[in-house]
Amino acid sequence: MRASFARFTAAAAVVIAMGAFGCKSTPKETPKPETGSEWKEAPTSRDTGAATTSKKLDLTTIYFDFDKYDIRADQRDAARADAAKVKGMSGNIVLEGNCDERGSEEYNLALGERRATSVKRYLVDLGVPAARLSTVSFGKMRPAVTGHDESAWKFNRRVDFAAGN
Repeated sequence: MRASFARFTAAAAVVIAMGAFGCKSTPKETPKPETGSEWKEAPTSRDTGAATTSKKLDLTTIYFDFDKYDIRADQRDAARADAAKVKGMSGNIVLEGNCDERGSEEYNLALGERRATSVKRYLVDLGVPAARLSTVSFGKMRPAVTGHDESAWKFNRRVDFAAGN
């Protein structure tokens, strides 16, 4: 009886080990052509079939440093030019805050909102009526470019401008 219990225990251990360390099939990857670029532009809604929820405006995107929401010194001229354009436009504007892929979903949604609010405050200080501006955060859900290094991330930490309702 003791020998059969030992065989049973050994067999059970083998089955458990096979389950834990068993083979898993991995799909074959099709080699991608080498473009020489570390990143590529993210697919547009036309490429993915996703519905576009906002109409981008012809304003300059404002970029941010990693984990920051204050407008960089090199982006202030662009923000001032955007403010002047917005003053001459009719309708409302949505400031869309975005982040790179690092960080949790919740953290990036909050950071994107702080970025959009920072740009809103700057535009209001330059004379744009606050009632015409609203903010939204997409966190890391809408990358401008795909890639997993700084050459891509720097384009994803941004605030875009879209037509509002």
